[in-house]
Amino acid sequence: MTDDTTPIQALRQEVAAFNAERDWGQYHSPRNVAMAVSVEAGELLELFLWSTDEGPQPAVESRNAAVADEIADVAICLLNLCEMTGVDLTTAIRQKLKQNALRYPAETVRGRMEKYDEYDKK
Repeated sequence: MTDDTTPIQALRQEVAAFNAERDWGQYHSPRNVAMAVSVEAGELLELFLWSTDEGPQPAVESRNAAVADEIADVAICLLNLCEMTGVDLTTAIRQKLKQNALRYPAETVRGRMEKYDEYDKK
């Protein structure tokens, strides 16, 4: 199954079942899982360390295979955190996109990189 055919809820259930089979819930407080998201994101970022904008990314070709693994680790931790905190990821993303649309109106910020409080809102 792919992103096109897999509901997020199905992935949440798979991750929860995987953890339950291993009795890992005893280690999964929201604080610890939030830290794990950061750690796994750091491992993903490390694969791109010392890459240049003009060069290959990641800079070392042998790291390419690990990119998908680290992205999956980040997603697994994030789904764990959603499960533990009762956050509906789809709802949260859609709400955040609405907030961001107000902060970053396309006609004002298209092609710009400033943060919402740094650009002229005229």
